[in-house]
Amino acid sequence: MKTKGLHKDKVNVVTLGCSKNTVDSEVLVGQLKANDMAVTHESTEDDANIIVVNTCGFIENAKQESIDTILRYAEAKDEGQIEKLFVTGCLSERYKDDLKNEIPQVDEFFGTLELPGLLQKLNADYKHELLGERAITTPQHYAFLKIAEGCDRPCSFCAIPLMRGGHVSKPIEALVKEAEFLAKNGTKELILIAQDLTYYGLDLYKKRNLAELLRNLSDVEGIEWIRLQYAYPSGFPMDIIEVMKERDNICNYLDIPLQHGSSNMLKVMRRGIDRPKTEALIKQIREIIPDIAIRTTLIAGHPGETEDDFNDMVDFVEEMKFDRLGVFTYSHEDNTHSGTMEDNVPENVKEDRMDTIMSIQQEISLEHNKNKIGKTFKVLFDRVENGYFVGRTEQDSPEVDNEVLVPTENNFIRIGDFANIKIVDATDFDLFGTIEND
Repeated sequence: MKTKGLHKDKVNVVTLGCSKNTVDSEVLVGQLKANDMAVTHESTEDDANIIVVNTCGFIENAKQESIDTILRYAEAKDEGQIEKLFVTGCLSERYKDDLKNEIPQVDEFFGTLELPGLLQKLNADYKHELLGERAITTPQHYAFLKIAEGCDRPCSFCAIPLMRGGHVSKPIEALVKEAEFLAKNGTKELILIAQDLTYYGLDLYKKRNLAELLRNLSDVEGIEWIRLQYAYPSGFPMDIIEVMKERDNICNYLDIPLQHGSSNMLKVMRRGIDRPKTEALIKQIREIIPDIAIRTTLIAGHPGETEDDFNDMVDFVEEMKFDRLGVFTYSHEDNTHSGTMEDNVPENVKEDRMDTIMSIQQEISLEHNKNKIGKTFKVLFDRVENGYFVGRTEQDSPEVDNEVLVPTENNFIRIGDFANIKIVDATDFDLFGTIEND
């Protein structure tokens, strides 16, 4: 058993959930390093005596993963393998009191906006001068840029406002400074994230101001790709598409979660938009940038979803032919409007509906990918795996979208570099290519 006081503390930060949590952990690690503390992120060495678990509380599976992770470290603490255990993030924000009672081994729980308090418990000072500086945990060549915190949307199924509060935009000047710091440290691709990108600026500038932010970020030297993730469809500011068209380093890519294809369900979900308006928006975007890749996310089995509603969603997916698509089965969330409704779609039906949508999307994806055969794309390479250099086109975000594979045999590509790749073959979700020499 480790003995307190005979060694220097070492902190290991464990991150669960979405890219917003990743950024929060990177800020925490950066603050600890600025305090000259020994800190790692998701280390497998088991040599840290203090653990900080940054939790997710979004859907049931994520909650369970967070709880299981906390319990694992609670057991390690009981066995004397670690000395202190702290928990932060969305699950901690929402269920702090319950968790205190259920897992007393945790020294203290912190919410999503309580970084200074967590640092104090770790005997570290909050360094205000570290504006925009953080320890990057992604591969060096890409990084997430969180442009806002929280959400003001009233979506019936979502508990994010309960966990992260209302929408708060970061000033353009601060985000540009952060982007400059990232670029100087080797970041080539900025992935803009928030609960709702399109709401950006309403609180600070009294207008939707994402287009102006994009122009400023686009001017940062060294940033070759800027990618937009999570754009809310209702009240969509079309000027961002115009900026995307005029700036070469803003990817022709848009993640715009639509949640359903039935006007009835969109009303139940309180999305502020119906199917005709959604279709008109997507068509207008495609008219301005014909080769844009549009990613969306849908929910199967929301309370009240009938067979007709589901068929509307099937028809919607078949008609719109999204480039990228993901589906979640509905998960009841406490203290949400949907949580007061009867969860009346059986789990097996939810799963079947999800599988049906993904089978349709598989065929659509294959069709899109086959159309790329013979064409050449600028590809950013992320890693080497199973005999291939693995990269992405501007139409693909890391970890969730399609990938480009180039054999390592007789080829050399440096990870983090771009290369022009000619596509020679395609499957449902992968492209295979060869290096196109100048």
